[in-house]
Amino acid sequence: MKRALIFGNVAAYTVLGIGGATMLVPLVWMVATSLKDPSAAMSFPPEFLPRIHETWRNPTNGELLPLFWCDVDGRRAKVARLRIFKGAAVVRVLEPPDLARRTLTVPLTREGPHGAVETLRPAKRLYFRWANYPEAWHAIQLERPWMAFRIGRWECPGIHIRDGFLAFYLNSLIVTVIVTLGQLFTSSLAAFAFARLRFPGRDGIFLGYLATIMVPHVVTMIPVFVLLRWLRMIDTYWAMILPLMFSAYGTFLLRQFFLSVPQDLEDAARLDGCGPWDVYRRVILPLSRPALAALGTFVFLGTWNQFMWPLIVMNSTEKMPLMLGLYSFMGQYSAEWHYLMAASVMVMGPVILVFLIGQRYFVQGVVLSGMKG
Repeated sequence: MKRALIFGNVAAYTVLGIGGATMLVPLVWMVATSLKDPSAAMSFPPEFLPRIHETWRNPTNGELLPLFWCDVDGRRAKVARLRIFKGAAVVRVLEPPDLARRTLTVPLTREGPHGAVETLRPAKRLYFRWANYPEAWHAIQLERPWMAFRIGRWECPGIHIRDGFLAFYLNSLIVTVIVTLGQLFTSSLAAFAFARLRFPGRDGIFLGYLATIMVPHVVTMIPVFVLLRWLRMIDTYWAMILPLMFSAYGTFLLRQFFLSVPQDLEDAARLDGCGPWDVYRRVILPLSRPALAALGTFVFLGTWNQFMWPLIVMNSTEKMPLMLGLYSFMGQYSAEWHYLMAASVMVMGPVILVFLIGQRYFVQGVVLSGMKG
């Protein structure tokens, strides 16, 4: 029985490890491609690690020659290809030292057990092209100032930012932080009302509010767009912020957590003279930090990765968030995969950072839930 249990645990951990490693392959491929040389990004067959073809400068004429591996006298040697003629190549042996300085003529192909095999195999070395990141960062240049707007007679000239990705980062950061804080505030207030306050029709209103989760987002896009256009908010930050500051899912999540807070704590606070606002601020919120952190992480990730809604309501390049800016970048550099992957890694960085910071709150929430059970 014990041996079967050990075997089951080993098998389960093996399957989970293989699954986790498989999920990481696209991420590792993206990071590796972001560090490749332009000549290696589209090489065939594709290479996982960023490598570059080694070269050697001919001391005679200063010509830069490609290096290859070749079998010389039954030994593996590194050679420089001098020239090609009639299916053969003239090469100079560089390594090993005892064979160096020899000039040979070798055929380009030889017969192998499964057909023709190339005699010269490219000599490559590991090479990380870190310049892809600053080049991708400076790829899009803005023509108009960032944060320029006008309210009535008052006009803000904005800030002159040349790099488009800097403006995209600032736009995403501003919108995401405001939406996250706003949704935490509105969802926690609504959840406190539905969980702790008693008023006529409370449960019916909550069920109706919860039913909006089942309405697809694409159904509400056009009415919300028409409303924002009537309010003259199209192509403004408010168009990306206001529709996302209210969430039925966030209200439901926090309401369920608020219901698990012992009623005795609320009664003790009311005996001390606390009103509903003080109970919400001094009792419920401090005890709900794991739930608030989990919801905040979800909202941050979802808002940071928003693409369709900003694509509909935003027109100005200097006001675009990161996902929309990355889409514009793809239209400009559709074949430059090393730049595209570098830009994608820069977009993904804050998401990974927020997840790593919020991960411990998930664990804390699970521990507290287990204690309450």
